Amino acid sequence: MTYKTIFIGRLEFGTAKSYEKVLKMYQHRAENYYKSDILLDEESIFDEESTSLNVPRFITQGSEKSWKNTISMLEYVAQFAVAGNLTAWMTENGKILRHGIVEPKSDRTAVQAFLKGRELIEKKGKEDEAIQSLTKAIEKYDRHAQAYERRGHINFQLKNYDDAVYDFTKSIDFSPSNPEPYLGRGNIYKLQKNYEEAIKDYDMTIKTSIPLQPIYFKARRSKADCHLTLKDFEGSLADLKFFCNRNFKEGDPNILLKRGMWFNYGKALLETNNFDEAFLAFDKVIEIQEGKDRVSEADKYLYRGIAREKAGKNGFLKDWKESEKFGSKKATQLLKRRK
Repeated sequence: MTYKTIFIGRLEFGTAKSYEKVLKMYQHRAENYYKSDILLDEESIFDEESTSLNVPRFITQGSEKSWKNTISMLEYVAQFAVAGNLTAWMTENGKILRHGIVEPKSDRTAVQAFLKGRELIEKKGKEDEAIQSLTKAIEKYDRHAQAYERRGHINFQLKNYDDAVYDFTKSIDFSPSNPEPYLGRGNIYKLQKNYEEAIKDYDMTIKTSIPLQPIYFKARRSKADCHLTLKDFEGSLADLKFFCNRNFKEGDPNILLKRGMWFNYGKALLETNNFDEAFLAFDKVIEIQEGKDRVSEADKYLYRGIAREKAGKNGFLKDWKESEKFGSKKATQLLKRRK
């Protein structure tokens, strides 16, 4: 039986000598250990110019044995890498059956400095130490995209925005297929109200990730927010629709965000004169019982009533009366105009 398998990531080997050594070992093990039952072909993934194993995104069909062989191979070559990581999924009908992350864990200074810095990020009050460790990793390997990205993350937390933009940009320069630095830089641009540049970075986050990754939906949400802030309602529709129509697994934090996204989707549909669809969106908002949002009970019924009226449907007066009960002055005004 075969399954859909997805691989994304990059492993850096640092020098031409290390790269050539790893390539030969990959070829030897693929032929002699795994009898060529590997899902990744060395001709497609090894990049001599950057001395790296690079998989921007690879989707194929393979057996469970092929999956295991490929992960085992990647774990083997990762011990010779100085930086990078690879993420892999095996799925069936959209359900994740297996998930793996492969990264260097050797005793090399750059590797250990990065791992220490990444660990310190999670400890409150250890920001300066984390920056020192990540800087050490960069000094040992100046193309360490992950160290730049993580240092950018800390600088963002510390509100060192110029330093954070520098770090995220360097990370993108060295690993343009990695979505994290695009999201980080986009968040800074959004905070600085540079929405056009933020949208570009969120768009790149989406293009370099897949819907199986949480970062994909973070970028979709943030990109839609920027379009809405700019009153580019047409531009927000695709991201809002994609998010709203996604069936998240039980326990996924995105579930609690769906009500707010449906509400924004409804407002964008209203602004673009898609009144029937707007009514359905606001109907969905009322149907969803809980959510992590600031959508008031008054606004739920107010906007469904507005959508009903514009779509030529009955029941809008009842919605506005319900909204008025929750204190909506706008609903009161609309009802007075109807008398």
